[in-house]
Amino acid sequence: MTAPIATPSGITSDEFLAIGELLYRRTGIRLVPGKEALVMGRLDRRLRQLGMASYSEYLRFLRQPGHQDEVGRAIDLLTTNETYFFREEQHFDFLARVVAPAYRANRQFRLWSAASSSGEEAYTAAMVLAGALPDTAWEVVGSDVSSRMVQRAQRGIYPLAAAERIPAALLRKYCRKGRDEYDGMMAVASQLRAKVSFVHANLMDDLRRLGMFDVILLRNVMIYFDVEGRAALVPRLLEMLHPGGYLIVGLSETLNGISSRLRLVEPSVYQLPGGGRA
Repeated sequence: MTAPIATPSGITSDEFLAIGELLYRRTGIRLVPGKEALVMGRLDRRLRQLGMASYSEYLRFLRQPGHQDEVGRAIDLLTTNETYFFREEQHFDFLARVVAPAYRANRQFRLWSAASSSGEEAYTAAMVLAGALPDTAWEVVGSDVSSRMVQRAQRGIYPLAAAERIPAALLRKYCRKGRDEYDGMMAVASQLRAKVSFVHANLMDDLRRLGMFDVILLRNVMIYFDVEGRAALVPRLLEMLHPGGYLIVGLSETLNGISSRLRLVEPSVYQLPGGGRA
């Protein structure tokens, strides 16, 4: 007879603070009071799988040597991953209407989806660039702190419901309806996936290894950082942005209060001066 699976007790304030501190140290994301239910919703099943009855027990487990994989799994579960195709469509319109037509550099155009989650943002940008830069070499790089999300993005397979936000012409050109075991799913076409790569990366780390970019999408991410975290992150991103390039944040976000050389072009769209661009 198997032992009953432990039922985790509710999270205490000390446990919540400790989990929040772990997440902050690793990712720069701040868990504010009021998110206790979110933490329990994300971690409860994992504690059950491990047969643990409290978050204190799980924290002790995470702190033991040799459990870095579990720390990574906890971060995967705690980080927010909401995304969808053509989210905040104004930014992709700006990419096609302003950025691509003005591009004159004699090199590959590069766009970074800096918190790419399950890949919808990166593939949306790729669909736009494929049409807007037909005679220019380009690539899209997606990165995310969650290795689980990176794996999903690399597959490029989504529920058919995800297609609802993709314009019909782009859907026909760049997506394929699944069959047999993939019934009810769709896949991003191979010719588009070939132009998009995904890497596991933490925005708190030195990411200059990814190279330089003409556009960096960092949308709906900085709302999870505190003031100090945002102030530290932006200068490091600018080191990876070509002069004349653009940093695009979420429509509900702003860089007000953060000292940088960026100038506001449109709401949530900032440009690094230089490079001879308009």
